[in-house]
Amino acid sequence: MSLPSIYDPNRVGKVYRAYTTTAITEGMAAGHKPASQDDPRVLVMLVDAQVDFIHPEGSLSVPGAVEDTRRTVEWIYQNVGGITKIMASLDTHIPFQIFYPTWWIDEDGNHPAPYTLISAGEVDQGKWKPTLMEDWSVRYVHQLEEGSKKVLTIWPYHTMLGTEGHIIMPALREAISYHAGARQTQPDLYVKGTIPQTEHYSILEPEVKVPGETLGIVNEDLLKQIASYDRIFVMGQAKSHCVLETVTSMVRYYAEHDPEVIKRVTLFDDGMSSVA
Repeated sequence: MSLPSIYDPNRVGKVYRAYTTTAITEGMAAGHKPASQDDPRVLVMLVDAQVDFIHPEGSLSVPGAVEDTRRTVEWIYQNVGGITKIMASLDTHIPFQIFYPTWWIDEDGNHPAPYTLISAGEVDQGKWKPTLMEDWSVRYVHQLEEGSKKVLTIWPYHTMLGTEGHIIMPALREAISYHAGARQTQPDLYVKGTIPQTEHYSILEPEVKVPGETLGIVNEDLLKQIASYDRIFVMGQAKSHCVLETVTSMVRYYAEHDPEVIKRVTLFDDGMSSVA
């Protein structure tokens, strides 16, 4: 199908106020059947398609992400009549989190620079000390290395709640809105990453489980919702981190509970890139 008039490929990599009303209105006029009538039912999972990961000046910009987003937007428009639901995650952070410089100091009281790796051994030796939740933080770096096989990475401040970097790229947001109007269905938006005590790459679970937190465990309700679709397309940023961990969570859960679901999952490789 031809691309709708609202789409301008030259705007894909830019930050602007999304033309939401136009997108929904144009979608409603496109003449598609309601998504409720779909058979098969098709889910699109957009992982962290946000300004800070995609815009070239984003605080954690992924090389190639603008072109990934252009291909994703065009694919959604071209297949809008066959997409039942669009689900999008929003990586969402606040100033004091365990993977930010604010949480740690060295022996001289200096905070770590972004991309510093903090190992459990270094914490045990006193090279790095937590400024908050000392007992938890020490356990965390050990559990991260033992369970997730990762060393704690200190990240630049990114996708901070309420900032420009937190929003979905506007051209993609327009495609989501167009789909909503065209198929008479709501998009599902999921916030992740707000728990200060843990990293949360996967949409479906944190790196280390946090007792007492609603999002601190495996999100089985969301996994069951995903499993209700006949085809599942996964795309977004970054392929090496949040997309990878989301797919890993899916494979691990469905392998145990419903292996057939794994066969329905397709990775839209043209819509994702890895952190350099």
